[in-house]
Amino acid sequence: MAGAGAALELRRLGFDGRLTLIGAEPHLPYNRPPLSKAFLRGEEQFQEALVAPHQEYERTGIDLLLKSRVVDIDAKQSRVRLEDGGELPYRQLLVATGGRKRRLPFEGSDLDGVFDLRTVDDSERIRNTARAGRRAVVIGLGFIGCEVAASLRMIGLEVSALDQSAVPLARVLGNEVGEAIAHLHQSRGVQLLMGERVARLEGVGRIERVVTESSRRLDCDLVVAGIGIEPDVDLLKAAGAAVSDGVDVDERCQTSLPNVFAAGDIANHLHPIFGRIRVEHWNNADRQGRAAAAAMLGRGPAYDYIHTFWSDQFDQTLEYVGLAKQWDRIEVDGSLANLDFIARYRRDGRLLAAAAIGRGGDPEAEGESELKEIARQIGREAALQR
Repeated sequence: MAGAGAALELRRLGFDGRLTLIGAEPHLPYNRPPLSKAFLRGEEQFQEALVAPHQEYERTGIDLLLKSRVVDIDAKQSRVRLEDGGELPYRQLLVATGGRKRRLPFEGSDLDGVFDLRTVDDSERIRNTARAGRRAVVIGLGFIGCEVAASLRMIGLEVSALDQSAVPLARVLGNEVGEAIAHLHQSRGVQLLMGERVARLEGVGRIERVVTESSRRLDCDLVVAGIGIEPDVDLLKAAGAAVSDGVDVDERCQTSLPNVFAAGDIANHLHPIFGRIRVEHWNNADRQGRAAAAAMLGRGPAYDYIHTFWSDQFDQTLEYVGLAKQWDRIEVDGSLANLDFIARYRRDGRLLAAAAIGRGGDPEAEGESELKEIARQIGREAALQR
């Protein structure tokens, strides 16, 4: 998403030099949010998820190297080497390699019917296995786990979902809002097992059950693990770029290497309000890819986007603005029980973020909304503090 968006933005901004987009997957660049939602449920075709159709890359003169993998960045010689031995020189380089799935640490994770989800191929494999009446276990109740659990339940599977936290999404939303998310899933028939860890996966050739550390045994026909990703920074680290949690970039998306930029899930960017942060959401990949394109041309302001994201679960949409890693107070307007609320996250009196269901509006839509005003308030309070 970030790489394709940057390439298209470079053309929109008038860059008329050679422009090459390299991707390891065989598919045209695509949006990932549908993979855990509409695409997984069979309600959306893959073509609908494309960032742009093939004709758009042809029309704008973007050379596509799909199913190609870069194995080396030579920052001194300003060239990249491909897995097939080919080399490409560059004047400016953007790296948007995203994240790679964490290796499942459980005994039995190599059994058939055990899935994780990052690519369209992963989603297709889950979709081809998921049938109404089958039993699924979802491991991990972050956003991907919650969305997959909801989607599988919506197409008629029996779903059990487990996580070591007390409530779903506790790390991001806190216990109060997480409890509302838990109630949503339980009211739709998802069996939640909170405070549980997986001990092992069992089966003869194919998954048959999940065994927890508390010795609970969950018989199942498939398992989907949503245990997160890690930033794919190996290329940049080997090239000498500064890395921490991801690759460090400045407020203009530039790495510590000359003429090398990064955007999307791998970019640990210096934000004027939130400090150094790395964000794994579609809105950031979209905005930061385009911001990096402008920076590569020496244009555009510092990347100071007040981050937003959304999550669709069943018939509810959670909207979020800002960024709160820690907070000492949550103010709730409305009703958590009725899924009609705005929750504001504060620390030392300062507004850091807000989460909403049923009210507040879409912060990315045209026109005014309460969440847009909250985003502006976050910026104003941060400016006053500085």
